Amino acid sequence: MENFTPVSALIGGLMIGASAALFLVLNGRVAGISGILGGLLHPARIEIGWRLAFLAGLFIAPLVYAAVGGALPPVELDGSLPLVILAGLIVGFGTRLGAGCTSGHGVCGIGRGSPRSLAATAVFMITAIATVFVTRHLIGM
Repeated sequence: MENFTPVSALIGGLMIGASAALFLVLNGRVAGISGILGGLLHPARIEIGWRLAFLAGLFIAPLVYAAVGGALPPVELDGSLPLVILAGLIVGFGTRLGAGCTSGHGVCGIGRGSPRSLAATAVFMITAIATVFVTRHLIGM
């Protein structure tokens, strides 16, 4: 809680919510990152452009922010490269198993009042809390 900044957190949350709502209204699609990325594995030809543009924006936006003078936080990985790769594979498997990720279920699904998304987000949060407890307090990573 020492780095909690409620104003910037509120503004960031409002921006994420507004962009997800705008994406849904203008495109009729949920802004779930795993679904957008997964859709590139077997894409319909007409969907490749918007999916690539969306994903490119995720990488380009922080670069633009840094270019106009914003300070990007340092990226620190506490785990080894094999552990990070394993974690990424587990997350990818989980998003397929749960039919979506935190952005799809947590931001877009709950905002639409989806019971499935509410349940999925609850499972995400409980799993995250348990993982942090086990890794930080029981095995001391």
